[in-house]
Amino acid sequence: MDQSSQEPLGESLGPQIYHDSYFDVEAVKVLPGEYYVTAQDKLIVTVLGTCVAACIYDPQRGVGGMSHFMLPFDYEASHLIDTSIRYGSHALEVLVNQLLKMGAEKNRLEAKVFGGGDVLAAPDSHVIGERNARFLLDYLSAEKITISSQSLLGRYPQKVYFFPTSGRVLVKKLKRLNNSTIFDREARYCEQLLNVEVSGNIELFG
Repeated sequence: MDQSSQEPLGESLGPQIYHDSYFDVEAVKVLPGEYYVTAQDKLIVTVLGTCVAACIYDPQRGVGGMSHFMLPFDYEASHLIDTSIRYGSHALEVLVNQLLKMGAEKNRLEAKVFGGGDVLAAPDSHVIGERNARFLLDYLSAEKITISSQSLLGRYPQKVYFFPTSGRVLVKKLKRLNNSTIFDREARYCEQLLNVEVSGNIELFG
């Protein structure tokens, strides 16, 4: 059983599934604004710049998932800062709720977190990454979800390989990029977030 969506932006999108020849396993690519949860022996892959990703799993149940998101931001508008906090909470609550629906226990959940880099060629890029990273750490701390490892901030984009049933993660720092795909993708995502509306938080159960 799998669950995938662009739930935080209110859209549904089928996952990009492919066969990873290096690991010889079915892999799922998670893009900005998406999450994916599975209890199957799959690989979840994403590439992060200023965005952050939370890889959360229940090691006893063998179910895990990833949420890839960025906070909406406007440092001069307090109502947008509030929206940003609610949006980030929503993105993570959706992931956790899907895990609980698939049999995970909240008190067993562990998280590995990545991203929040200073990689965009834009003013205050480091502030954006730091803000995303700080929110992610604060949220998981408030929810009492153990963070077993992290690779946050830094100068380079990161490619994350997450094996959700075991919790194993491999991270590759992308010191050389052959194209601007990641930067273009995050720039488009930023534009989407400027118009995002979040009515309120959803409640965790379990």
